[in-house]
Amino acid sequence: AFWRGRRVFITGHTGFKGCWLMLWLESLGAEVYGYSLPPLDPSLFKSVTPDGDPRGVFADIRDADKLSEEMAGFEPQIVFHLAAQPLVRESYRQPVLTYGTNVMGSVNLLEAIRGSGSVKSAVVITTDKCYKDMNWERGYRESDTLGGADPYSSSKACVELLCEAWRRSYFNDGRVRLATARAGNVIGGGDWAADRIVPDAMRAFLSGQTLAIRMPDAVRPWQHVLEPLYGYMLLAERLWEGDENCASAWNFGPRADDAVSVECAARHLCDIWGGGKTYETAKDDGPHESRLLRLDSGRAARELGWTPRYNFTDALKITAEWYKRVSAGEDALSVTLEQIKEYMDGAGNIGQ
Repeated sequence: AFWRGRRVFITGHTGFKGCWLMLWLESLGAEVYGYSLPPLDPSLFKSVTPDGDPRGVFADIRDADKLSEEMAGFEPQIVFHLAAQPLVRESYRQPVLTYGTNVMGSVNLLEAIRGSGSVKSAVVITTDKCYKDMNWERGYRESDTLGGADPYSSSKACVELLCEAWRRSYFNDGRVRLATARAGNVIGGGDWAADRIVPDAMRAFLSGQTLAIRMPDAVRPWQHVLEPLYGYMLLAERLWEGDENCASAWNFGPRADDAVSVECAARHLCDIWGGGKTYETAKDDGPHESRLLRLDSGRAARELGWTPRYNFTDALKITAEWYKRVSAGEDALSVTLEQIKEYMDGAGNIGQ
């Protein structure tokens, strides 16, 4: 009931996570307005909006005037900021674009919020890669040192720092409560991005090719996309209700034993898809990426009551099911909404 009729502004709504969030909130009766670059093709957004409805406006987060104008016109109550250049390898190729989008785009977003008289709750999405790479076996905690050995990770650490500055400098009167959220490696239906194992696997499987993986020993905190989105929504609710303690940084990652290697993920994907699918390790001369990455989400469990619903195998099965059904001709929007409902039915009190 909390979301029914709520006015929600989402940046990056044409992206993978942003589109899932948009559809979930709309299914709960929220009035959603998106601000994002036009969708890629293929993409989840293209699949679920075949009529070309922008569900907001297609514009660049680096355009401060346009962003402020659109936010002022919509008068949102809650903001989710997901617009970003989200790929590590792309950040090496285009560092200026990465910092311009991720850092200055976030500055523009925070300034648009500051100029708005309607926003009370805002969640800025960063990444699990915002921590200084310590190669720890244990999961990173919210209090650990920020860092980044590549432009993407560094840019997201910068976003964490600037959000803290805006909290202390401009939002310390309680009018706007601002939180940041750091999630693991999300997977789910409709992701077609480059250099991600699930989209790479789906492209290979659907075209009858062998899946090529890189960094087979790299460990990542894999989780279904609905898991962190649930956390973001819980966090936004608590911020709206006035919980000042929630105006801070939060981890939303999988269970500790669901952080597994890239090769383990590839093996499971091949088994789940069936038909004798196989993978091979490709020669990788790419730039540096973290080898070991885990998140400690104990605070979210203790203070928000958030815990993952799906284990690693569940997440892979649900993801593969989405691609199989949609590639077989089922309606992408119907399949997506069905998976949202299935998650909601066992995920706590969302929509109750």
